[in-house]
Amino acid sequence: GRDQTGPMVTAHLTQIDLPEFGMPEEAPELSPALYRDRLARLRAKATERGLDAVLVYADREHSANLSYLSGFDPRFEEALLVVAPDGDPLVLVGNECVGMAEAAPLPMRVELHQDFSLPNQPQDRSRPLRDILVGEGLSAGTRVGLVGWKDLGPDRTEVPWFIVEEVRGIVGADNAVPATDLFIDPGGGLRVINEVDQLAAFEYAASHTSQGVRNLIFGLEPGIREREAVRFLEWNGSPLSCHLMLTAGPRAALGLLSPGDRVISHGDQFTVAYGVWGALNCRAGFVVRDASELPADISDYVEKLVRPYFEAIVEWYQALHIGQKGKVLHDIIFGRLGDPFFGLFLNAGHQIHLDEWVASPFYPDSDVELRSGMAMQVDVIPATKTPYFTTNIEDGIALADEQLREEFARRYPGAWDRIQKRRAFMTDVLGIELDPSVLPFSNIPAYLPPFLLSPDRAMAVR
Repeated sequence: GRDQTGPMVTAHLTQIDLPEFGMPEEAPELSPALYRDRLARLRAKATERGLDAVLVYADREHSANLSYLSGFDPRFEEALLVVAPDGDPLVLVGNECVGMAEAAPLPMRVELHQDFSLPNQPQDRSRPLRDILVGEGLSAGTRVGLVGWKDLGPDRTEVPWFIVEEVRGIVGADNAVPATDLFIDPGGGLRVINEVDQLAAFEYAASHTSQGVRNLIFGLEPGIREREAVRFLEWNGSPLSCHLMLTAGPRAALGLLSPGDRVISHGDQFTVAYGVWGALNCRAGFVVRDASELPADISDYVEKLVRPYFEAIVEWYQALHIGQKGKVLHDIIFGRLGDPFFGLFLNAGHQIHLDEWVASPFYPDSDVELRSGMAMQVDVIPATKTPYFTTNIEDGIALADEQLREEFARRYPGAWDRIQKRRAFMTDVLGIELDPSVLPFSNIPAYLPPFLLSPDRAMAVR
């Protein structure tokens, strides 16, 4: 059946011509009507949950829920959106974000609340939070959902205490309840099931990050500094979802570090990850031409690490379809790469949105069913902590049923053409059999060159 893994695939390193898939001219726009629709969907979910109001908290690092709802993300500061059952919601912002909030595509009432301003800035012009919340209809017995950015279960919230304390003081301790899962539940949270416009925006983002990583791999040479190598990525000013990561040599094994002044040398371990809102791409390998240039004790790098890794990724791709259960994808990866040598310690992939990691349906015994509209990251990270270092493919994909695919093709023909070319490359060149619902967003789709000075040689099962 479809949910069983097929015959084990066998990968090899081979000569590969990576085509140019093209680049988008301009980013898709999300319309004010889309934001109004999202607000209506949140209110419907809140009513189902028995909530009378929802408070959405955001800070610079965790702005995705607020940005999803309103098109506004606070810069420097924090913000709080108060969503009552009807009318335009109220957004509370600090000194520096008033103008930006007023430019949001969602109609909102904007109020200065200087508790959200930076330290020692003026604090003389705003009302107490309690007065504001009571004015928005909160009173004893009102059921309020608190939205932060993590789902810590039914009894805990990471919304800041000074807000929680005020809310509980007004409505009663038992009536202020965590509700972040309305947005990020891996089975059907608001931000987990995306509209066609949002998927097109993610494809735009992924085209840029993946083309940047591609430029870097094809341009990389010993003798340039890490900071110089960053230029190949050609960041276009899109908001970053995480600090850019690029390291070579001994520091590369430490993971999430930013580039420094070190000169990239022949034989180095090398890793790069580049993420903007809606997309991230990562690759890792050695700055050599072939296995003969590796230290003798890891000359079997491809055989021991890269080949089993790529085979697991291929099976993961081939098992991907709407209706598939998360545990099947988990079991494929950990069945293939469960040996402690591989050092896997995270999920077998995850969902992505404006933030790099929304949630993950891939965990042991997960009955979460994959659905049309989900945007996901192929993201499986070996951490061998040995001289074998690591290997890594991280690319963006989405799942779309026939209706969503038809809408995508009609409304975004350029993106659709790129997606079809990527699918053809993965199938015809790499040998990966994809379900029709799988839409690759990366311009280096499943492309894995272990030896970075030979970018024309990559893994395939064909």
